[in-house]
Amino acid sequence: MSVHLPENIKLKSFNELVAVLSDKPSRKALRTMYRGIEREALRIEQSGHLAMDPHPQVLGSALTHSRITTDYSESLLEFITPVYSDIHGLLEDLKQTHAYTVQHIKGQKLWPVSMPCYVGNMADIPIANYGISNVGKMKRLYREGLTYRYGALMQIISGVHFNFSVSKPLFEKLYSTSDKKVGLETFISNAYFGLIRNYRRLVWILPYLFGASPAVCQSFVKNQSTDLPFKKLGKGTLYLPYATSLRMSDLGYTNQEQECLNISYNSLPEYLKGMKAAINMPSAQFEKIGVKVNGDYRQLNANILQIENEFYAPIRAKRVTASGEKPSEALERGGVEYIEVRALDVNPFSVVGISEDQVRFLDLFLLYCLLEDSPCTDESEEQEMASNLKSIVLEGRKPNLTLLRNGESIALAQWMRELFNHLGQIANLLDTDEDKSYQRTLAQYAKAINDPNHTLSGQIMSLLQDGIDHGQWVAGLADQYQTQLMDYPLSEAVRKQYQMAADDSLTKQVQLEKDDKQTFDEYLTSYFKGPYEA
Repeated sequence: MSVHLPENIKLKSFNELVAVLSDKPSRKALRTMYRGIEREALRIEQSGHLAMDPHPQVLGSALTHSRITTDYSESLLEFITPVYSDIHGLLEDLKQTHAYTVQHIKGQKLWPVSMPCYVGNMADIPIANYGISNVGKMKRLYREGLTYRYGALMQIISGVHFNFSVSKPLFEKLYSTSDKKVGLETFISNAYFGLIRNYRRLVWILPYLFGASPAVCQSFVKNQSTDLPFKKLGKGTLYLPYATSLRMSDLGYTNQEQECLNISYNSLPEYLKGMKAAINMPSAQFEKIGVKVNGDYRQLNANILQIENEFYAPIRAKRVTASGEKPSEALERGGVEYIEVRALDVNPFSVVGISEDQVRFLDLFLLYCLLEDSPCTDESEEQEMASNLKSIVLEGRKPNLTLLRNGESIALAQWMRELFNHLGQIANLLDTDEDKSYQRTLAQYAKAINDPNHTLSGQIMSLLQDGIDHGQWVAGLADQYQTQLMDYPLSEAVRKQYQMAADDSLTKQVQLEKDDKQTFDEYLTSYFKGPYEA
């Protein structure tokens, strides 16, 4: 295993940093975290089948609305919160967006789990439409390329993305403990990449606790080839006995073409270099599809990645982009601003797909990943991380399961106990005499260390083994949440805010379409110039 530390970082051990951060100003800096949530949800009809109509105009333009948009399909809504420093405000905002949406989609409901069901002909799945502007056409063409490359079914799987950053005072405190060989901005980017490396070492904890797709509807699998040894429950439920998150298995978001990319997370420059190479790496498989056939585009290009967004990863380094700026350009311009956690299934036990306790656990987990030493990774550790994640995804609740750590076998329960001890130290710093929420959250999830029935996947399988079909259970939840959201009281002021946002977004889209001066071919040529050129 590599033990090389990136230039600048942790001169103190985790325990030493905990001690350094135990004074009042440091604890305040530690408590100041910034969070945002992106929740995906399929629109479904009363029948339970996928909604095939266009994105409702009453919700605004999916191209330019900052809060309500679409992902792959016209049917796949995506709700985006602003940045919040308090958890209650974050989830209240998300709930208001859900409520406003459900109250304006004419009886349609939101599918409350990650894996779709009742899928008919895949060719009928409506690809998202963003209008006739060049940027809108490009967004649609990218999705058409995904269809040709991987099929439409994989693209209507839903997830929850959690955006996270820590306060400037915390970084200044950590910087004061470093050797100061680099400036603060570089130190911050290096620290976030340290967080990312530790996250990737430990990401298995998230599907273990929060994986919520141990079973799927048979209709989802019918058109796919899979060697997963499914068992059957009831009329149409397929499951693996110890699975946690089939969404994160080969059945869900995978791209074998990307396995050769070897994107490095050892530093921002290495990451950007790897991403640039990936964008320019041709794919013989995708070349067969063709780019422009008989005058019609099928994909943006025939490279392994059409654009950066196609790179599937359980975590991303991010910076808010300026208008027309690519993600890598933003990172190169200003360094890492926040990270995006992408390994979360939709939580079916929450009306908004994620709970307050989950957010608190993510706070603890991500702070630990930031503060713990984070050596650079090498190829053998990369293989180890991939093996651990696959084990948890497919058999995380298996009795006496073992994982690999530094080349040696370790019991899952033992590793979790060690991790929870560290998380407990951070919980003690975050909690106050009046509020022990973080310690309570940790105690709740600690029950799952020895009893997998306390995981989300364990709770789901307990319900399904009582005899209810997966689709029937999810449809019941969709009905329940529709009622809750229809009855949710939105103030007139909040309603007006959403109406104005919808109207403004439609006006912006029209203006974008008027302002285009280039042909689409010229626009694409211009877009792929600059950092994407080899």
